[in-house]
Amino acid sequence: MTHSYRQPGVVLTDRRFTVPLDHDRPGGETIELYAREVVASDKTHQDLPWLLYLQGGPGFGADRSVGRPGWLGRALKEYRVLLLDQRGTGHSTPANRQTLPLRGGPAEQAGYLSHFRADAIVRDCEAIRAEVTGGAPWTVLGQSFGGFCVTSYLSLAPEGLATAVITGGLPSLDAHADDVYRAAFPRVERKVTAHYARYPVDAERARRIADHLLHHDVVLPGGYRLTVEAFQSLGIVLGTGDGTHRLHYLLENAFVRTPQGSTLSDAFLEQAQSMLSYARHPLYALIHESIYGQDARPTDWSAERVRAEFPQFDAAKALAGDEPLLFTGESIHPWMFECDPALRPLRETADLLAARTDWTPLYDPARLAANEVPVVAAVYHDDMYVDTAHSLRTARTIRGLRTWITDEFEHDGIRTGGPRVLDRLLALVRGEA
Repeated sequence: MTHSYRQPGVVLTDRRFTVPLDHDRPGGETIELYAREVVASDKTHQDLPWLLYLQGGPGFGADRSVGRPGWLGRALKEYRVLLLDQRGTGHSTPANRQTLPLRGGPAEQAGYLSHFRADAIVRDCEAIRAEVTGGAPWTVLGQSFGGFCVTSYLSLAPEGLATAVITGGLPSLDAHADDVYRAAFPRVERKVTAHYARYPVDAERARRIADHLLHHDVVLPGGYRLTVEAFQSLGIVLGTGDGTHRLHYLLENAFVRTPQGSTLSDAFLEQAQSMLSYARHPLYALIHESIYGQDARPTDWSAERVRAEFPQFDAAKALAGDEPLLFTGESIHPWMFECDPALRPLRETADLLAARTDWTPLYDPARLAANEVPVVAAVYHDDMYVDTAHSLRTARTIRGLRTWITDEFEHDGIRTGGPRVLDRLLALVRGEA
């Protein structure tokens, strides 16, 4: 049963689908997928081509927007859009500390979550496409991890695609997680340096906060234990268009005077809680490194191991001297499963996923080299989340792919410059730019 309702300028319809948990066992256990169909209110009865949007992540549900903002407004000029909550996210049979115990213990939970990578998402899309489009191929727009999924789509089921559009999400086809993070930490350092150049006062503010955390046990309102490593991880926002400003505004009100002396303010702690907690997207933490697993090598908490190769990120060493405190970026660490109440019950499950050695390939280089699907990718200069060199190397291996390399936007350009970004990419893929 579907439900439709209206928002300014659009008609929305809830769509639900049943798919196999393991597509290699179609008669086995099933899970539910949720997607939101969006069409311009003045085009409701028109026979429009479909555009499927795959959100970044992993582990995030599709955007919950109102009306037709940004890129969505541009897409609705010519498409009927399907916003998919990828398996385990949003309304699609969620996977979190509350639901995963239904699977059994950590071993059963890890086995279940091994089916939540890009290849399974692609097969979900193919399973529902016939019902949505009547069998016609559709245009797929993938942002960040959504672009990883599109690259898998081009490898596994290109017959389902009319056009492929990737924004900030061209993955390396063969890099191990260690390679990904060895490339990432220097990029993060550049972003932190640029932040301190923009807001010089933040260098001392960050050191003061870190020093306080090294000497005090601080627990956030929701129960998250704010360690200095957790504080450093707030640097994840520095890869977004407004991230440097958001971090600055967070730091400027960190301390407040009390009868007992200066301490971290309630306002700072509350905001830090909202930025650090994985309660809304635990799957991101659980399977983040597994999106790079493709061979017999375990990911083995790659970011934690590789970080040790970059001692400049050690807060205690920085504070002992006069070096700036470096924030970190998009990386998942074992301590997160100790600090975050939303992750604590899942630590053993995460350990088992990190130890897995049976990951299957996500991409088919030979098939990509013979690609016939019109495909275009926005590659953001010095993208903090997806290595530019890795993306360009992959771009050269996908036959016919056209790239738009830009420093006008950060990784979230589809959000901050949506209509312009999508307009440029659609023109490029059609040979109009």
